[in-house]
Amino acid sequence: MTTPPTQVSLKRAIGPKLLILFIVGDILGTGVYALTGSVAGRVGGALWIPFLIGFVIALFTAMSYVELVTKYPRAAGAALYTQLAFKKPFLTFMVAFAVMCSGLTSASAAARAIGGRYLQEFVTLPSIVVGIIFIVAVAALNYRGVSESVKTNIVFTLIELTGLLIIILIGVYAVATGAGEPSRLLEIKAEDSSGLLLALLGSTALAFFAFVGFEDSVNMAEETQDPSRNFPRAIFLGVAITSTVYILVALTSSLLVDSNVLEKSTGPLLEVVKAGGLGFPPQLFAAIAIFAVANSALINMMMASRLVYGLANERVVPRSLGLVDPRRRTPIVGILFTTALAIGLISTGEISGLGETTAFLLLCVFAVVNIAVLVLRKEEVEHNHYRAPTVLPVIGAVMAIVLASPLTGRPGAVYVTAGVLLGIGLLLWVVNWAFTRRQRQEEGETV
Repeated sequence: MTTPPTQVSLKRAIGPKLLILFIVGDILGTGVYALTGSVAGRVGGALWIPFLIGFVIALFTAMSYVELVTKYPRAAGAALYTQLAFKKPFLTFMVAFAVMCSGLTSASAAARAIGGRYLQEFVTLPSIVVGIIFIVAVAALNYRGVSESVKTNIVFTLIELTGLLIIILIGVYAVATGAGEPSRLLEIKAEDSSGLLLALLGSTALAFFAFVGFEDSVNMAEETQDPSRNFPRAIFLGVAITSTVYILVALTSSLLVDSNVLEKSTGPLLEVVKAGGLGFPPQLFAAIAIFAVANSALINMMMASRLVYGLANERVVPRSLGLVDPRRRTPIVGILFTTALAIGLISTGEISGLGETTAFLLLCVFAVVNIAVLVLRKEEVEHNHYRAPTVLPVIGAVMAIVLASPLTGRPGAVYVTAGVLLGIGLLLWVVNWAFTRRQRQEEGETV
């Protein structure tokens, strides 16, 4: 019988304050900075309503995640919960692959946005080239260490939050001086009641992209100090803070800029700054926006690499993918693997399409997670943990399924893209199943 190699563990470097900032920084970013205009194009001037509905849906699902991460404080997140609840390796793998793809499509959307309207305030460069160079730099930082990555996230989070506070201050100034057009705040692009429902569903499905991120934090459970105690407060505070900021930013944007103008801009908040009347330097705000979008990519790539590590430890994917660099104590193979996939997405996708695909994949995952909470209620653990009111996971699952459905008017290309990605996942599952089966047979022979 051979002795298995010693597994290097991850470093618990994230305390309660770092965790809150990590979650806030993960949620804030690409969604509000780059896609506010697209949301306005779907719903009209009342673009704050989709953000409000998105907050409610995110809160319901966040409660399910908090119960599960405090009950099972290990990496792998939704994939781990799916395996524990349903014990179906195929379902577990597909959920894991969907989560990983959602992180990669989100990071790729951010990387593409780096070279968009905000960067064009300084220089015009091919967005694909800029995105690839940026994602490689993110990989280097991710490899250097979780402490360095999270500290960088703190700096970026403070910068991006400053940018959004500037937008809110511009809104306060506009209200105080009587500027803007308040009547736009209730305008919805709809001719009848059915059109109203479609506009709200479609815009909320897109706005929901701005709220994704809190689920990334559960993949950092093994690098968090006392996760059962620190996660509930951190996730609830993170969702509440970002939701308040989003709604105020949406109100300001609609007050000062017509929805048609917002829709056509890849840097919608820059249009708000220019129309605000405070004389804030557009180039300075553009620089802030670039940091904000960059932060989204950094956090999502951290999540994706940790997810690969967690899945390797759970033997859902080959154990070699969970290799940790003994010197840096970071998941080196997971970082290389996810970076290669991100480069492919950056080379072939557009910002809006990648954002829509991210939201769709995560809504499907959220439905599974909400159901998993109820299934796992029959299983007890020795330590105390958070427990969500039973009705909330039920509502969260139903709302996630509705927003993932064609009722939202989501472009068919999004379903095609998601189908292709999940099809690749299916192929990988078959290959992995064959590999692990042979591996188990070989291990049985050596025992």
